[in-house]
Amino acid sequence: MIKPAIVQPEDEVTAVGKVFTTPLVVKGNTWFPLAQLITWPIMAWVAQKRRPDRSWLQSLGVGALTMPVVLGSEWCHNLAHAAAARAINKPMDAIRIIGGMPLLVYYDVNDETVTPKQHIIRSLGGPVFNILVLPIAWLFRQRTDPESVSRDIANTAVATNTFLPAVGLLPIPGIDGGPILKWSLVEKGYTQPEADLTVRKVDGILGTLLLAAGIVSLKKRRWLIGGLLLQLAAYALSIALGFLREQE
Repeated sequence: MIKPAIVQPEDEVTAVGKVFTTPLVVKGNTWFPLAQLITWPIMAWVAQKRRPDRSWLQSLGVGALTMPVVLGSEWCHNLAHAAAARAINKPMDAIRIIGGMPLLVYYDVNDETVTPKQHIIRSLGGPVFNILVLPIAWLFRQRTDPESVSRDIANTAVATNTFLPAVGLLPIPGIDGGPILKWSLVEKGYTQPEADLTVRKVDGILGTLLLAAGIVSLKKRRWLIGGLLLQLAAYALSIALGFLREQE
């Protein structure tokens, strides 16, 4: 199965601006900020769990502050990819807003006008941003009162900017680590089919490890992390077994 494209060149979209020369587009009403509406109560639940003495109204207030930290970090992660692409004069084709969040659009992930090194640089933009932000977030956390709302914000910043590069650098096509591994192999002399096959083999091992870790997490009642690990495992194994491909 071919992974459905986020946007096709012939699709009717509305440009709402440009970011680093990349068109920022929406399609119909799919821009509606569902991610924000879903993440807010989740972050309120996290705030309530950290401080059970809070009322739910207070927790919702904290969630309203930590939610933008989570989603803002993801926005900046993607904008950093756009900045890296622009810096090497190989901008992506578009950034589409879906559910209030950005998704990067490359009409051709194997674009031959982009060198392997340029592919790698474009893929590194987001993780590098998060890694640079992480020590700043950590220092901010050190200066906050453990019982304060500022600590909630700092904890969220540290966790999010640790999580995004950790997951993003997994060697799975469709996220940052997949293209980095593939184009590193091509740069070393592999053909594209050989590099793709190697990535699939790596994903088979990775998917198995993620599956085991997910099952262990669920047994320990760590539902959120367990569910995420199983989702990543399913994606990696689908790539490894040839059930899912980005493009022909």
